[in-house]
Amino acid sequence: MTLMISLSTAPASPHKPQNPESDRKNKNSVLSLKHHLPRPWIIFSVFFLQIFILLFARNFHASTVIPQSPPISAVQDECPSGKVYVYDLPSYFNTELLENCHELNPWGSRCDTYSNGGLGRTATQLAGVIPESLAGAWFWTDQFASEIIYHNRMLNYRCRTLDAESASAYYIPFYAGLAVGKYLWTDRFTPEDRDRHCRMMLKWVHDQPYWKKSDGWDHFLTMGRITWDFRRSKEEDWGSRCIYLPGMRNITRLLIERNSWDYFDVGVPYPTGFHPTSPSDVATWQDYVRTRTRTTLFCFAGATRGLIKNDFRGLLLDQCYNSSGSCRVVDCGGSKCSNGTSLILESFLGSNFCLQPRGDSFTRRSIFDCMIAGSIPVFFWNRTAYSQYEWFLPGEAKSYSVFIDKNEILNGKSIKGVLEKFKEDEVAKMREKVIEFIPRIVYAKPHEGLEGMKDAFDVAVEGVLNRIKDQQQEGFKW
Repeated sequence: MTLMISLSTAPASPHKPQNPESDRKNKNSVLSLKHHLPRPWIIFSVFFLQIFILLFARNFHASTVIPQSPPISAVQDECPSGKVYVYDLPSYFNTELLENCHELNPWGSRCDTYSNGGLGRTATQLAGVIPESLAGAWFWTDQFASEIIYHNRMLNYRCRTLDAESASAYYIPFYAGLAVGKYLWTDRFTPEDRDRHCRMMLKWVHDQPYWKKSDGWDHFLTMGRITWDFRRSKEEDWGSRCIYLPGMRNITRLLIERNSWDYFDVGVPYPTGFHPTSPSDVATWQDYVRTRTRTTLFCFAGATRGLIKNDFRGLLLDQCYNSSGSCRVVDCGGSKCSNGTSLILESFLGSNFCLQPRGDSFTRRSIFDCMIAGSIPVFFWNRTAYSQYEWFLPGEAKSYSVFIDKNEILNGKSIKGVLEKFKEDEVAKMREKVIEFIPRIVYAKPHEGLEGMKDAFDVAVEGVLNRIKDQQQEGFKW
């Protein structure tokens, strides 16, 4: 249920304006009183009052500590980048979609998939693979669930404000991915069907007084699919036109895959199955993956694309199968790797490196599944990670990953030969960097987040707030 939020105006100032006529009368009264009081009596009264105050102050200071209010700067430091106002968007654009979860997919209900606030079903099948103490922190989370996760977190965000006038940014809780998802797979739906929710959302937002403050520069939302699902150029093409609609122009968009040339697209981590409940959960998991015995040099989890000529994934599978025990393969052909299997996590936990080619688009969720398991990702396209998730991953690519140009693989270069050249201490150093960044690529289970620790949600929202601050600086150019 969407929280109802009233739009309140700023409270009236407690200080009344001064009345010059009243001040003049008060002054005259004091002057008149002076003429009727004997001057010695005034001097004696003042002297007696000073003695009384001095004695009282000494006793009061000896027995009482006067509490001091926290400095204003300390309060501001809790949200140095500003506060967020969450629009009370009509339920048609979010919760109503979830209530009709059985309609989100033409092949079956998605109600289990998006249960538990978007986290999905508890991953009971991982018993024996993960530490028993973390059983409550693992779920079968769908890769397209970020809209729901971000909405729940935003409603409980420590820097959320109910006073729209005081907000630095405005969050639009529109489930764009869920809204378009069911219209993507059959010809019986029209382009207008795919665009309807987005058009109506933009009309609603543009009617709000806060939009007009900056023409949308301080507005943002989460779109739970890749950016290309919202960039239809022609009526007969895939997806919706949501990002291309005029009203979307200045809105910052949090997406699991961004267009690297669009300033308003921000790439955020895919949701994985690990949702820690506390900082100690994170520390326990980090220690667990740090001390794992890894018996395999590298691994690959994925399926071939049989209809694609010179399918790159097929080449990776061939190299794995031909690496005589150095590579572990999880062939995801058919539905073998759908939510509910422990095979992928086990392969990542047991391997030093994991191969991460592009998926159906440039990115894939497997990148984050791999890194959470403490395995070192091997990339073949720059756009798979390096130009996608700058806020969340280490700035120095070589510190946590290996890059092999795809063309070298197409020309016969051996992946095993490249990875065998890394010394043991080099591998340990890269793994430690991966483990260090685990908190920044997971989404916490509590709607309030993790006390004293920033997860992917915190990093994303603070990043947006800082961008908005930059835009407001004098000299900012676009």
